[in-house]
Amino acid sequence: MIAEHPDAGTGAQSAPIRVLIVDDHALVREGTRQLLELEDGLLVVGVAANGVEALRQVEENHPDVVLMDIEMPEMDGIEATARIAAQFPGTAVLALSAYDDDQYVQRLIEAGAVGYMLKDVRGGQLIDAIRSVHRGESVLHPSIARKVMRNLASPTRNEHPADGLSEREIAVLRMTALGHGNDAIALDLGISVRTVQAHLSNIFDKMGVESRTQAVVEALKRRWIRLEDLGS
Repeated sequence: MIAEHPDAGTGAQSAPIRVLIVDDHALVREGTRQLLELEDGLLVVGVAANGVEALRQVEENHPDVVLMDIEMPEMDGIEATARIAAQFPGTAVLALSAYDDDQYVQRLIEAGAVGYMLKDVRGGQLIDAIRSVHRGESVLHPSIARKVMRNLASPTRNEHPADGLSEREIAVLRMTALGHGNDAIALDLGISVRTVQAHLSNIFDKMGVESRTQAVVEALKRRWIRLEDLGS
């Protein structure tokens, strides 16, 4: 998993995680609702059948996490994700889709999704993913993670390696790609968590991205991170 926000808190959450389920199949909506309602600490605040309904529900019910399908009528999940990311930055979008096509994965990440899970995921894994994105981390289904690493690693730009990033920032970025959280990065590098957060903010600014997921994908494109570095 890739931690998403540099200032993600580590303290315990007393309030339940508010979840909105977005899917155009009623059976999927109700099945997912029933699964989540059995879990302590999760609260389903609404369901939506398309992106238009999802935007209205986000505005009205203020969910912490949105489970977002992709192929839906009226407004698909990609457009809905982009609008939610722009208008409601405090809400994390976790894609839950039957599709593992490269175009969907990349477009969802670029739109602002902080995670991408497939519908064949087990209930416990989905619940863990919801908790992770609420903590400010990003999660990718294992098969999606392999595809991202493999397909986005080929060079598409001519920038000099790590142009503009310090050696320490590259180290932080590499550990982020490996899935380490702020605490683990701080411990490994012998620096404070606050310093890790500062490095991440600088990385985002220099790369012109808004999340760790986007930073890692962009670094792979630019060949700032190699597959060998990630143990793939």
